[in-house]
Amino acid sequence: MQVLLDSVDTKIDLRNVRMRFLFFETFRHPSATVALQLSDDMVSDIATVRRKFLTLPYRISLHGISLDRSAEVTVTYLGDNLVSVSSAAPISLSTTDFGLDEGRQKLEEAAGVTIVPAALITFDFLFAREGAPLQPATQTTGTATPASVALETQGNFSQEECIGRFEILSRTGNIYFSTGSARLTEESAAVLDAIGAIIARCPDMVIEIGGHTDSDGSDAANQRLSEARARAVAAWFADAGIPANRLLAVGYGEARPAFPNTSSDNKRRNRRIEFALAQ
Repeated sequence: MQVLLDSVDTKIDLRNVRMRFLFFETFRHPSATVALQLSDDMVSDIATVRRKFLTLPYRISLHGISLDRSAEVTVTYLGDNLVSVSSAAPISLSTTDFGLDEGRQKLEEAAGVTIVPAALITFDFLFAREGAPLQPATQTTGTATPASVALETQGNFSQEECIGRFEILSRTGNIYFSTGSARLTEESAAVLDAIGAIIARCPDMVIEIGGHTDSDGSDAANQRLSEARARAVAAWFADAGIPANRLLAVGYGEARPAFPNTSSDNKRRNRRIEFALAQ
């Protein structure tokens, strides 16, 4: 089973955007998958007993990490070729297990809250017999087609929606440069594509692209580097079709640290690109 993570809906627009960009990083890892197999011999008596409890192994893949687990499930007879498989108890998944602790920290900073580093998951699947073993049921058995994206404004965003998105995008930390240079690395392309799509939906607005550095090196060198990196990002968007007159590249050097330059991790997070509507 595949879950498109852009479809995760908290019923609050900007919270959905935080989940996509800061936590799940859907521009890099767009989906989660759960794979389990229910063989015919496991449910050979299901038509008679109607319901039974099993321990089923499964594999869950999330954020580029796959783990093998097992779950207590309830199997319920729905017809000669159809059964439901549902969790008998909630399954606990840890953010640490899937490399999501940094994303959780970003969410905490953005929302000003403390987030428990685990989630309880339940599920309810339909399995249909298509030969052996039983296979997860498709749309033909009546299951709903999953949403590809959580409900949000269609077409262009409002100014308020743009401002909120750029504040969130400034926290992603997924725009990378070669050490000491303004050359964007290939791994930056995914998030830049996603940001470019949002800029395109904020028409007639001039977007400030702000470059920032840590405090290592001289003030003058950091100022030059921040300006060059901001220009490199602006050039990337211009090459992607965003009109150049809608892009304002500004370098702030080390003058506006987001965190004290007292550790290597803080310095890494101070080396960043921020986005905002130009004043």
